[in-house]
Amino acid sequence: MAEKEKMLKVTWVRSTIGYNKKQALIIEALGFKKLGQTRMLPDNASIRGSLHHVAHLVSVEEVK
Repeated sequence: MAEKEKMLKVTWVRSTIGYNKKQALIIEALGFKKLGQTRMLPDNASIRGSLHHVAHLVSVEEVK
């Protein structure tokens, strides 16, 4: 039986206004539409790298 994939609970908590346009594009690429929205994303290197760039705009919790 395969082990259940770890997930990250990511909440968009701060607006991208006044920040680099690239950061707004990363937020959009992560699937966020509205400020305050929460997404469950897989815990992998690609997602972690994207979150590193926008760490000041989101809050992240690890979920089993």
